[in-house]
Amino acid sequence: MSNAASGTKKTSTITFRLDDGTINRLRDLSKVQEVSTNTLVNQALRRFIDWDVYLPKSGFTILTKPVLKKIFEGLDESFVIELASTIGKEEIEDIALFMRGKVDLRSFLSWYETMMLNSSVQTSHMIDDGIHSMVLKHDLGKNWALYQKIILELVFKEVLHKNVELEFDKNTLRVVFTDEGSQV
Repeated sequence: MSNAASGTKKTSTITFRLDDGTINRLRDLSKVQEVSTNTLVNQALRRFIDWDVYLPKSGFTILTKPVLKKIFEGLDESFVIELASTIGKEEIEDIALFMRGKVDLRSFLSWYETMMLNSSVQTSHMIDDGIHSMVLKHDLGKNWALYQKIILELVFKEVLHKNVELEFDKNTLRVVFTDEGSQV
């Protein structure tokens, strides 16, 4: 059976020389998270390669959730819609292209879910008979959810050429769309 058919990824062995303090912290963290040190190092390197290496060049700024929530709470709803429709949509599309090299359904969803995970937003993405249901638990307020809703509507319509249904409240955003034959 091939690696693709069995669902396993091809791996290689490589050796790194790390200082003792780093190794001890890795071992301690792996015990706390109940994963092997190898798994923890793989996760850290994957995050670095897929995300961290691009941050300084992509225009992202780090804010704590309480600060971001407070900023969005102070915005007028019409301004949130304007911001998302103009700057927000274009920036999201440009950054996704920069970090993934293309913007198709698979690359965009992978990038968007990674962005949410790295922004302390919990995501649940389920696929049933080609119907995708993604729920974001953000706890960032109604205006932040509206901002994301507008951006996603525009990206799905104008870039991905897909219909999408979005519902939101002050704590969650639900995204539903169909994609026959896709396993994202």
